[in-house]
Amino acid sequence: MIKTVIKKGAYFDSVSLMQVAKKLNAVAGVMDSAVVMATKENKGIIKASGLLTPEILKAGDSDLAIAVSAKTPEAAEAALAAAEELLNKKPAQPSSGTDRKAAGLDDAVKMLDGANLAVISVAGRFAGALAADCLEKGLNVMLFSDNVPVETEVELKRSAIKKGLLVMGPDCGTAIINGAPIAFANSVRRGNIGVVAASGTGLQEVTTLISNEGAGISQAIGTGGRDVKLEVGALTFIQALRMLAADPGTGVILLVSKPPHPAILKRITAEIKKIDKPVVAVFLGGEIKEKIKEDFYPAKTLEEAGYKTVCLSKGWKLGKAREMVYDMNLKAEQLAKKEVMKKRRSRCLRGLFSGGTFVSEAQLILPELIGEVRSNAPLDKRFKLKNSMELYGHAVIDLGEDEFTVGRPHPMIDFTLRNKMIISEAKKPEVSVLLLDLVLGYGANLKPLEDILPAIVEAFIQNRELSIVTSVTGTETDPQARFKIVKGLEAAGVIVMPSNAGACRLAGEIVRLVEKR
Repeated sequence: MIKTVIKKGAYFDSVSLMQVAKKLNAVAGVMDSAVVMATKENKGIIKASGLLTPEILKAGDSDLAIAVSAKTPEAAEAALAAAEELLNKKPAQPSSGTDRKAAGLDDAVKMLDGANLAVISVAGRFAGALAADCLEKGLNVMLFSDNVPVETEVELKRSAIKKGLLVMGPDCGTAIINGAPIAFANSVRRGNIGVVAASGTGLQEVTTLISNEGAGISQAIGTGGRDVKLEVGALTFIQALRMLAADPGTGVILLVSKPPHPAILKRITAEIKKIDKPVVAVFLGGEIKEKIKEDFYPAKTLEEAGYKTVCLSKGWKLGKAREMVYDMNLKAEQLAKKEVMKKRRSRCLRGLFSGGTFVSEAQLILPELIGEVRSNAPLDKRFKLKNSMELYGHAVIDLGEDEFTVGRPHPMIDFTLRNKMIISEAKKPEVSVLLLDLVLGYGANLKPLEDILPAIVEAFIQNRELSIVTSVTGTETDPQARFKIVKGLEAAGVIVMPSNAGACRLAGEIVRLVEKR
């Protein structure tokens, strides 16, 4: 049975709601639950989970919806009572004067005398004004918030440039400044490689690949994905590129982005020509094909870009990077031949990603192996999914898109939705391969194995032909320790590749061999 409670005008942050939902699922007799703001997008997700009720349908965006599916009415009532108690629980008070919370921005600036960077994570409608206030106080800004109007973004960035300050974002999820990881970032080695990225997971992937190969990062500057669109004009991307060009601690520069607008790509190209340092660039489908200067090195994948940058940093010949990619391809081919032996009727690939850039990279790699791939974030609009919750054929989806994250924590934190989809997709007899990513680091889920393994075990039970392939973006010094996560996944039957590109090639090769048979 399903029971629902609607709390009119009750706002709670998404992480708090995630924690409540987890505790409800642990209540005896509860089979499933949802604790979310009743946005249109969340209603669609609740419907796919089988928890949608007339009460939730009538609720508005600013209303909190609590839905519980339980074996008995008593269990449902107990869960709803638990939810009420958890939502009304007051936060613990600071233990000492040193833990005092700032009363506002002015108070925070006084408390942290000498601070020069503000990280902003508030609702988008408030973020612009707060960022402008930070700039007036001489603070650089990392704007984690999304849903900020593009006009506001342009105004903030132009103001920052005039003041000699930097605005990273909006929707900037990752940066590493002077060795300090900010928001979703990893524990990586220090070194002489500077990164500019209009992609959070793209930045995480290249910095961890670089660090795992023994090289290091001087600065990693995120810009927000919209920065390279025509409306914004790469204001922060070019500003950051100039900063790294002038930085004595940076010897090699790496640029990462989804395809910039063609006019913006020309501006970036013109800037690269001025730089007297080696530059590697990966624009995931929008590559610069011309030889714009002698020490400019384009790359097709994040993996190739990371390895080329390592070679330049260490003074190795670039042929070493090609060898590293070749070895990865060879490993994928060998593993695929083993996996295909258990396939009989399944032949479809489903990619369930928490990182949007990984979805783009998958769409560059997979079609060469298996043909058309559909997505909710397609590189080619012809292959746009009509409904992101109803996958068919070969499909890869970005669970970090706004349609999934309004009123919910990012899927790097909250595995709930992806876990449900892992099981539901595994139940489909046509599904042969599930392609995943798992991103570690600060800000990400601190107990990824504990949260994802039950869904993986259930998926294998539901589908005896299933192959699950993933990459793990992280390092051994991350809070989660990459080797422990890899070991735990492999023990459960998951095939783990060193990079997302490697995982995509393996998953695609398995399906290609099945279709060829």
